[in-house]
Amino acid sequence: MNGIKILSPATVANLGCGFDILGLSLQFPFDEIFLYKSNYPGIRMNRIYGSTLPPNPNKNVAFVALQALLNKYNKNNKQNEQIIGFELELIKNIHPGSGIGSSAASAAGVVFGANILLGNPFNTMQLIRFAMEGERVASGTAHADNVSPALLGGITLVRSYQPLDITKLHCPRELWVSIIHPKIEIKTSDARTILKQKILMTDAIRQWGNIGALVAGLYQENYELISRSLEDFIVEPIRAILIPAFYELKIRCKEIGALGGGISGSGPSVFMLSKGNSTAKKVTEMMNRVYDPLRIDYQTYTSPINKKGVQCIKIIQ
Repeated sequence: MNGIKILSPATVANLGCGFDILGLSLQFPFDEIFLYKSNYPGIRMNRIYGSTLPPNPNKNVAFVALQALLNKYNKNNKQNEQIIGFELELIKNIHPGSGIGSSAASAAGVVFGANILLGNPFNTMQLIRFAMEGERVASGTAHADNVSPALLGGITLVRSYQPLDITKLHCPRELWVSIIHPKIEIKTSDARTILKQKILMTDAIRQWGNIGALVAGLYQENYELISRSLEDFIVEPIRAILIPAFYELKIRCKEIGALGGGISGSGPSVFMLSKGNSTAKKVTEMMNRVYDPLRIDYQTYTSPINKKGVQCIKIIQ
């Protein structure tokens, strides 16, 4: 094969109480990525739609993640004199700075596609590491809570970063996600600078309890327990001030049946989980009603959990 078309999904990180360790993959929206093998060494970014390309390729998450993979591949194949290179086109349907894993979709998608074109020399955990290098460029921290669900699909838990230890969690059959993306930009790197470096032990204990109960609720498909566990006592109170009508969104969506939710990643997007498609659609409609009077441009999505993650949909011979 000479090329490949990839669909790389948006993701929701943190899931309320799971800062930097929990994430889930969405069915909608997704980026479209075209990746081609080249007879010339290195990486060439041909086109990008829906976003601007940084003048310095070392500031582009897709380039950095793909370069990390290529460096490792070349190191492992020093005896192979074949020239390896890639050409890349991106259609960015996930708006950068939206808080639903735009950078992760780019990074995860390109390493997934490159691995297929090279004959799958790397396992999924290695691909996550390569994609994390792209996240390092985007936020200053090589976090895995977005790239993990993008590559693995479903809901994922990062047990440890040193060493990297990630597991895929059970996904309840009727779990749906509503998202509202206010068209204001909050950079992940900026959102991290306002976080507290020290927290109270009492807050930490409450947070640990919610993380454990949320995981238990997912496996038991206990939606009431999931609902009780979607509370963040550490990060949300600080970041909520950056998002217009944040608490009104949470209160009114829960009043009509949402299980709960919070800030998606570093924001400004807000997510709410629901049991069933019909409730999720009502929650999305409520998000519209809350934001319509605010005169702030926004976009909403209603999506099931994407259990497959990044997918190859076309082989180009």
